[in-house]
Amino acid sequence: MEMFPIFLKLNGRPCLVVGAGSIAAPKIDSLLRAGASLTVVAPHANPKIKGWARTGVLKWLEREFIASDLDGVFLVVTATDAQPVNHAVAETARACSVLCNSVDDPPDCDFFYPSVVRRGDLQIAVSTAGKSPALSQRLREEIDAMLPEDAGPWLDQLGETRAKMLEVLPSGEERKQALHLLARRESCDPAACPVQQTLDRLLTDKLETDNSKYTGRASSTP
Repeated sequence: MEMFPIFLKLNGRPCLVVGAGSIAAPKIDSLLRAGASLTVVAPHANPKIKGWARTGVLKWLEREFIASDLDGVFLVVTATDAQPVNHAVAETARACSVLCNSVDDPPDCDFFYPSVVRRGDLQIAVSTAGKSPALSQRLREEIDAMLPEDAGPWLDQLGETRAKMLEVLPSGEERKQALHLLARRESCDPAACPVQQTLDRLLTDKLETDNSKYTGRASSTP
């Protein structure tokens, strides 16, 4: 069955992780990076997760999982070293219509963690639908080696330029071509980008026109 690839906004959403050991730690870290409102339930936790709990980064329930832990939860990750526990959490999650990832157990997963290459807001995710995490990892390493280290800051500047372009250029083929040219770094490096230069001129012309209109209205006032 084909998977549906999405990037999900979790900022402020209530999420749950069952387990607080070495298996759960990277899953917890990724949810915190995404801004999830995170609760961890486990009778014991490793020092790193205890530290997060002490500083209020997450809430730690120091006990075994119970079904009511899923009340109001958007998604759950079950990452204990006991497969029967993980399966029970997944079964309960399905009954509650809560998305579940059961670590290293594809049949009990509603979604999978991809291997991700990150450069700021740029993320490239690789998934094998749980068939070969090792292959995902190898491909991630190859993409990481090819991707420029400053791709993140470049994307930030590209986003700012795009916002200005949408303000100045009307919708149409000209704007579409300019946006595609802007995304070609080899022809539109931030240091000498013809699109940016043209955009700066258009913005200057627009500002002068707007000021002229405003000045004209002001001078006509008796």
